[in-house]
Amino acid sequence: MSWVRLKRFFSVFHARNLEFMRDRGTMAWNFLFPVLTVGVFSFAFSGKSQDLFKVAWVGAPTHPAALRLHETQHVQFVDVPAQELAGALARVRRHQVDLVLSQSESGGVLQYWVNDSNPKGYLLERLLLAVESTSSVQRQTVSGREIRYVDWLISGLLGMNMMFSALFGVGYVIVRYRKNGVLRRFKVTPLGAFEFLSAQVVSRLWLILITSTMVFAGTNAVIHFHMEGSYFDLFLVLLLGSLCMISLGMVVASRIKSEELASGILNLLTWPMMFLSGVWFSLDGAPRWLQSLAQLFPLTHVIESARAIMTEGATLAQVGPNLGVLFGLSVVFMAVGTAIFRWE
Repeated sequence: MSWVRLKRFFSVFHARNLEFMRDRGTMAWNFLFPVLTVGVFSFAFSGKSQDLFKVAWVGAPTHPAALRLHETQHVQFVDVPAQELAGALARVRRHQVDLVLSQSESGGVLQYWVNDSNPKGYLLERLLLAVESTSSVQRQTVSGREIRYVDWLISGLLGMNMMFSALFGVGYVIVRYRKNGVLRRFKVTPLGAFEFLSAQVVSRLWLILITSTMVFAGTNAVIHFHMEGSYFDLFLVLLLGSLCMISLGMVVASRIKSEELASGILNLLTWPMMFLSGVWFSLDGAPRWLQSLAQLFPLTHVIESARAIMTEGATLAQVGPNLGVLFGLSVVFMAVGTAIFRWE
């Protein structure tokens, strides 16, 4: 990029930043919404006891004791393939699952794993042993710090706030520019489509990074989130996720002239992601086809990566597939948005 083109880029970048800063209501909402949501959920779910028990059902064991427990009310069972036993044990360690059941290869002994520090796991173990002799069951223990609901939720809330800020902050704004004739004026200047769009992307990107970082740091100072992994890795996930969402918003706004149509399409994109990407609840017990559908959403990969880093201590290599999807989608969205962009 030549110096002249770079100067045009920074001019648009600076103008967009000033526009955002002068919109005090939008700027305040970007800070207050995630903070208020984290605070409300932290208070609502701060209690130690919950009514629902959760059991990981590894390989659908046929042992009589497992079948009797399976018939017990108020116990949720999550089907886990036999090859994913290690993942189920990790969830017991973090108190996300209260008990893991698995049958030995010979079929005669029922193996179960429980966290000694989990009171719900203790009650489920007593219930299991009350209906079966200890000779046919094998006890194993794991240990680990409890993950509060707010520790699990924070990744989803930051991801959701990032999604709304990225999609509406770029998609809706560009459509408004087109409707108000701003883009028509830009068209007769030396400013190119790539320069204009890249300035919009970079402007919104740094604003999202700043607001998200400040919100996370501020709430963390009060709530003290559980953090097993690296803050740098978490920041990189936020960076790639924001870039992907902004690029998607750019595709939506590349040709649309109506603000109402843009709002409808953006809501059509955000609402399924908000409910199926694991913002509020896990899809572990959902049908396989629904879990596969959720993998099509960029927000799913953002939240899965952030949660793995925070609650499991995952490294960049371990969340690499999710980051690869986000980077690939960003390249595709930016290329498509630039190719089909129209000034009028």
